[in-house]
Amino acid sequence: MGRDPSGPHALRDIRRRHLRLHIAMTSAGIPPDNFAFPAVLKCVTALHDLNIGKQLHAAVVKFGYHVSSVTVANTLLTMYAKCGELGDVFRVFDRISDRDQVSWNSFVAALCHFEEWMFALEAFRIIVSQGVEPSSFTLVSVTLACSQLNRREGSRLGKAPFENPFVSSALVDMYCNCKQVGSGRRVFDRVSELRIGLLNAMMGGYTLNGLNEEALKLFLKMEEVAGLIPNATTLAIVVTACVRCKAFRRKEDIHGYVVKLGYDGDLYVQNALMDMYSRLGKVDLSLKIFDAIMENRDLISWNTIITGYVINGLHDAALHLMAEMQNKKHPEKKPDYTANIVFKPNTITLMTVLPGCAALAALAKGKEIHTYAVRHNLVKEVTVGSALVDMYSKCGCLKLSREVFNRMPKRNVITWNVLIMAYGMHGYGEEALKLFKDMESQDSVRPNEVTFIALFAACSHSGLVDEGLEIFYKMKENHGIEPTPDHYACVVDLLGRAGKLEDAYQIVNSMSTGPDQAGAWSSLLGACRIHGNVKLGEIAAKNLLVLEPNVASHYVLLSNIYSSAGLWNQSMEVRRKMKEIGVRKEPGCSWIEMGDEVRKFTAGDGSHNQSARLHGFLEELLERMKKEG
Repeated sequence: MGRDPSGPHALRDIRRRHLRLHIAMTSAGIPPDNFAFPAVLKCVTALHDLNIGKQLHAAVVKFGYHVSSVTVANTLLTMYAKCGELGDVFRVFDRISDRDQVSWNSFVAALCHFEEWMFALEAFRIIVSQGVEPSSFTLVSVTLACSQLNRREGSRLGKAPFENPFVSSALVDMYCNCKQVGSGRRVFDRVSELRIGLLNAMMGGYTLNGLNEEALKLFLKMEEVAGLIPNATTLAIVVTACVRCKAFRRKEDIHGYVVKLGYDGDLYVQNALMDMYSRLGKVDLSLKIFDAIMENRDLISWNTIITGYVINGLHDAALHLMAEMQNKKHPEKKPDYTANIVFKPNTITLMTVLPGCAALAALAKGKEIHTYAVRHNLVKEVTVGSALVDMYSKCGCLKLSREVFNRMPKRNVITWNVLIMAYGMHGYGEEALKLFKDMESQDSVRPNEVTFIALFAACSHSGLVDEGLEIFYKMKENHGIEPTPDHYACVVDLLGRAGKLEDAYQIVNSMSTGPDQAGAWSSLLGACRIHGNVKLGEIAAKNLLVLEPNVASHYVLLSNIYSSAGLWNQSMEVRRKMKEIGVRKEPGCSWIEMGDEVRKFTAGDGSHNQSARLHGFLEELLERMKKEG
């Protein structure tokens, strides 16, 4: 099969040919002019070749076009922006003496590309103050900056944006990123001429805010009424909405629709399909797509498949994939441009794999990732910092966890919650409460529902019953948060661990009857197991087996309560019932880190290649324990 003449590989070849022609022209002694330089700089920008770009910049300076031609200077500005050099963007912009609208557009777009949102808004203010009329492209960049900063400055842009579909799309995106979906929809409804980009912005806004069914309804309506033809971006959003929409049951059918429209070869859509299959628990199909796109993989592809492994609890495999992505060369084997490009983990990669280190208690691997984050200046990102705090605490290194927390330049509610939970799980309830007081004094962060779950867990593990109950009864009054079923379950656990089973029982009964009680009944059943209360244990189990008849732990706990009380017949009856209805308890497992590998051991599994030796060692250890009493 021949190569698509309009495909990405063909376009790269054309751009390289243009570069070779430019080199041949200058070698022949023909000097480039202010028309040749912009053309060749655009080729370099598309190829992301900063080295050649800098050589061309030197030639531009040599011929004096950096001063005499604003067109050449603007193209240089765009080249540095898209090739990853913010410092050079500022230097080039500062040296443009006669800036035009394109200069300002390029500068604001560059600032947005580097996520310097405040600078972008400041540049926009300067544009307005100097009497330069902002173009549609400038307005798009500014609304993007507003959406990232949760600013409402986009609302000051007046009625003009509604006449331009690009600006309208950016406004929709801004409002949806600010969680003002209704305002975004009003912008969408005011546009007279619908285009696919605007539809994508509105659908993407719905999915971003969890309104996946609304996104699918809008897609079906627009396809039927407006006759819009979906593109790759549309289908990627549709795939994402389908997998997350409970009302849409035949999720895999969307793959057939993608194939029918001929977008199954589009990388953006393939990444969305990988994510879909991972969330459906079919990692093998995700991996099949991943292997099929070997020549076109990008960083998003790697992050998607790594996330898929993590979602399905395959943490060890996710860590191996992250190592593999750094060792793989870019598929483009042309020696003159991209052969030395490798994929470097970014903030998304690190925040995805760090919980795996915590789940596996792989401290050495976690420290290695921490070192990488420091070396590549990613540790300052709040998502990475929060994941490191969590990883160290779950690996038993509470001191290191607190050190990372203290060094973070910015913390969000997740960061605080993680450390409060860490103190609680390690039995430092007083420290957790003190940290909560510090959190309350912050202007930039407010407690959420998870904060109180962490607090109740901390009080439960440290026996701080009165403190926990006080927080529970005042959380709505002091923080405007209504207790959820999870909060009730935590409080039942708090009382149950302290032996106050009757009080815990009253808390459960104060809840609305129904499925929401399952967590609270489960906490009470666990407490009855600890304190040997057969009567309340039977009540809790009876309710649980109605609400969750296929959860093995409920049967096991009730059986253990009976056996601990010497009621062997009842215990055996519960076990028999488990077997009869086919409920099985998942075997326990543990991990140990050895060198660069994490070894997993499962109860009753003899498949390990050193299983006989390990069992022999355990028997020897057991004998020694018996001898020493």
